[in-house]
Amino acid sequence: MNRIEKALMHALFTHLHHNIDKAIDFKAIEALNRKVGKLFPGALLVGPGDDAAAFRFPGTGGAFVGKMESHCSPCVPRPYDAAATGAGGAMRDVVAMGARPLFLMNFLGTRPLEEKVIVGPCGFAGKCTCGTCVEMTSGERVNLMVKGLQDMCRAMDVFIVGGGFSTSFSDIVPATVVSVIGKLVTAKPLTKPAKAAGDRIILIGRTGSDGNDTLYRAGLVKVMKPAVALFREERAVMEASLAAFGTGKIRACSDLGAAGIGAAVCESARYGGFGARVDLGKAALREKGLIPEEILICETQARMVVQVAEKDVDVVLGAIRAKKVRADVIGEITRDDKEIFEHKGRTVAVIPNTPSPADMKELLHG
Repeated sequence: MNRIEKALMHALFTHLHHNIDKAIDFKAIEALNRKVGKLFPGALLVGPGDDAAAFRFPGTGGAFVGKMESHCSPCVPRPYDAAATGAGGAMRDVVAMGARPLFLMNFLGTRPLEEKVIVGPCGFAGKCTCGTCVEMTSGERVNLMVKGLQDMCRAMDVFIVGGGFSTSFSDIVPATVVSVIGKLVTAKPLTKPAKAAGDRIILIGRTGSDGNDTLYRAGLVKVMKPAVALFREERAVMEASLAAFGTGKIRACSDLGAAGIGAAVCESARYGGFGARVDLGKAALREKGLIPEEILICETQARMVVQVAEKDVDVVLGAIRAKKVRADVIGEITRDDKEIFEHKGRTVAVIPNTPSPADMKELLHG
């Protein structure tokens, strides 16, 4: 494994963000759902396990999508952007299932409002040594978090309908948890797993160098840059994605959360029983000078990945671009058992669907 392969494989196969089943007994949840399903047949359409859950209320028409997401640690250096991107990320997960987000509930937890906190790169240490941090009260930080939530909901036309609040937290990291409900607009829920070899992978939106947590943890960049909220772009990508869904040609869909293009492509291909080949040089960029590793793994907001049959590419690209949003074919699904990421003829990373025992040992202990 090279360093970027190790960083991405660590995120995919050992980090709990992508492996919740290692901490939660999903088989017990599935058994519960089967039991309840006997009382309400057909109520649960998808879940848990995909980008979000899809369900219908018994006795009613139509279906809904729900997603809960936390964005706690980024609130230490950037409380405003972290709360906004947490909300935006949950909304994108709802969109990725084929729905328009409508309602949001949130929970915020923090230290007593009068206590002082450090906001900035040194926030986790509790004392600023970089000279750029700001000292404020916990209450002032909460106000920034609430404004971030409000501004994202305003940009996306999503109601805030309630939530919870606590000042009993003692940890440096505050809690920001959002739950979003949306109305399904596709004939059936879209899902993350790849559906067929030969399907083209289309990236909607532009990629930047922010949201580089995975690279930072791997020692590949010196400064951690939490994801920046992109309000206008987030709305534009949502409308463009919904327009793409309206063609009826989307085979699979995923938003780009933690570990960016790398995680979205690898999980989709692996869950579908396929491989993939991606040319990172075809991804549209928000800034100059990005290295291939940043294009592969950064968590820039306001992006989506869809998969379509080769014959339907032009129709889908036309629907997206009609909304004045950038969209590019960056790769295709293959019959392989691994995902290959290239840039200008150079192989950047090869990610197996099933790491070897030696690789897993190195990921866990090395």
